[in-house]
Amino acid sequence: MIVIAAADLDIMARAAEAAYPRECCGLIVGHRDVGDWWVERVDASANLAPSDRDDRFEVDPAMRLQLQRELRAGPHDIIGHYHSHPDGPAAPSPTDRASIWERDLVWVIISVARGRLAEIAAHRVVEGRNGRDFEAIAIRGRATLDRAPRSR
Repeated sequence: MIVIAAADLDIMARAAEAAYPRECCGLIVGHRDVGDWWVERVDASANLAPSDRDDRFEVDPAMRLQLQRELRAGPHDIIGHYHSHPDGPAAPSPTDRASIWERDLVWVIISVARGRLAEIAAHRVVEGRNGRDFEAIAIRGRATLDRAPRSR
């Protein structure tokens, strides 16, 4: 399960609507605890995928590197990323499946239909019969001040 504040879900939804008809993207910061992902914040990234492709996303590697440096001394890490599917479902696409590089990241996908939020879904990477694949996981909202126990 991914536990996330309503405000962070709203940030991702607004970014997806603003980027339409292109995909938006960003990184999710937080920690893992007993198999759950606890989100502390989301950070938007410029989509560096070629602008002639509305069905691709590429998180800015410089932004990611800077975020990793910032998080190095603290209790949080990059635990996932988010992106939108303009006029598509909030489910992993074949392109998403081909883009699995990091097993431990959660993927949040925002479906946008004609520029308006349609659905937000979360997925984790699993090992399948044909290699790495996705499995849907529940999204649970939380009050901003709730904190997960730390297992570190």
